[in-house]
Amino acid sequence: MPSTSPSTTAPTTATVLPGRAAPESAATSPHAYDAGLLLLRLALGLTMAAHGSQKLFGWFGGGGLDGTGQFFTMSGYPAGDAMAVVAGLTETFGGLALAVGLLTPLAAAAILGTMVNALAVTWGGGFFAPKGSEYELLLIAGAAALALTGPGRYAVDRFLPVLRAHRLAYGAAAVVVGLVTAGVILLLRK
Repeated sequence: MPSTSPSTTAPTTATVLPGRAAPESAATSPHAYDAGLLLLRLALGLTMAAHGSQKLFGWFGGGGLDGTGQFFTMSGYPAGDAMAVVAGLTETFGGLALAVGLLTPLAAAAILGTMVNALAVTWGGGFFAPKGSEYELLLIAGAAALALTGPGRYAVDRFLPVLRAHRLAYGAAAVVVGLVTAGVILLLRK
């Protein structure tokens, strides 16, 4: 005899083919996800660009190339002036690219690699500011998260055919590139 009670079986889900978006439910808003990624990109990217401009131009109370070069030399890096230029350019242009969502995996890798080196300098001072490493760890995590998730819809990458559909492999490769580059630079440090 057939049952008259409501079905207790789970509703079927649609199969999602690779490269296709999952069907949206009424409770899910892709725009909220994309707006959140935009906010994260802007906060992280513009913060890093401001730090880079401190190094390159002395803006926002920064030391400029001379002061930053001296800091790098005191921190054990060879060719402190050259390292100041590299760090300043990486932070400024990596940050701006991340903010607008241009080549997001590579921009995130640039920030990640730079911040791993900053973490090495602050390591040993505890976790909390002013001498701790909480700030650097947060920036590293944010950069890695953006590399892995992609920039969202509100990004220049949406207009680039290769990066239009972000792939986890792009983000994972970018994280590896950032970590390997940071490791090579750290090997040069005394």
